[in-house]
Amino acid sequence: MSRRPQRIVCLTTETVEVLYALGEQDRIAGISGYTVRPPQARKEKPKVYAFTTGDIDKILAVQPDLVLTFSDLQADIARDLIKAGVPVYAFNMRSVEDILGMVETLGRLVGAEARAAELVGALEAQIDQTRAIAAERFARTGHRPRVYFEEWDEPNITAVRWVSEMIAIAGGENIFPERAALPLARDRILADPLEVVGRDPEIIIGSWCGKHFRPEHIAARPGWADVSAVRSGRMHEIKSAIILTPGPVAISEGLPQLLAIFDL
Repeated sequence: MSRRPQRIVCLTTETVEVLYALGEQDRIAGISGYTVRPPQARKEKPKVYAFTTGDIDKILAVQPDLVLTFSDLQADIARDLIKAGVPVYAFNMRSVEDILGMVETLGRLVGAEARAAELVGALEAQIDQTRAIAAERFARTGHRPRVYFEEWDEPNITAVRWVSEMIAIAGGENIFPERAALPLARDRILADPLEVVGRDPEIIIGSWCGKHFRPEHIAARPGWADVSAVRSGRMHEIKSAIILTPGPVAISEGLPQLLAIFDL
């Protein structure tokens, strides 16, 4: 009899995405209500929790033998599940390497190491291809665009580490690289939005979780009218479900969007 988990609850969307990609979706016994990838998961799997809130009894009702959580944001539910006798594996992806490592780890947990290696290999190939295109552009233009990535607008929160890394892979320069190394969103809040004006980004990318990016709101901010990106209209949106999800989708769909945005 297999000792590998047979009834897995995934409390974030990226582990659902990976298990489906590995062909191991039959092991999923429950998902978060915020799961978006793949779309069929929302139809096929019971929603047993939100993201940081919900009823632990709904999770326990599906009799999981493993629950997958993410970061300190789910520390409380992880603690409660452990107290209830449920095994928990807490991921904490913060970088591109962490995302690839999560795929490999999840592959080992379910005995799908070979398929996980194939998936990681495909993602690494896409990263290498993106780097090559970016290098060709730099050789041709001698320029890397200055990029301000905004994760949230009220307050202004700058790019998380994996996004900053992907900006660099795609040929741009994050104007707040020092903040990207800080793991908590509260540490990436700009106390003074005019810091952006001083660093004068040529491109602004918004990814406001749960609401549409509004370029006109960016342009109307006091003092921002002379920012290069505002003057040129180079203000773009990448959906948070793509680039702020620390799973394969950030690489497979996020990188191509960044590459397209940076094409001068």
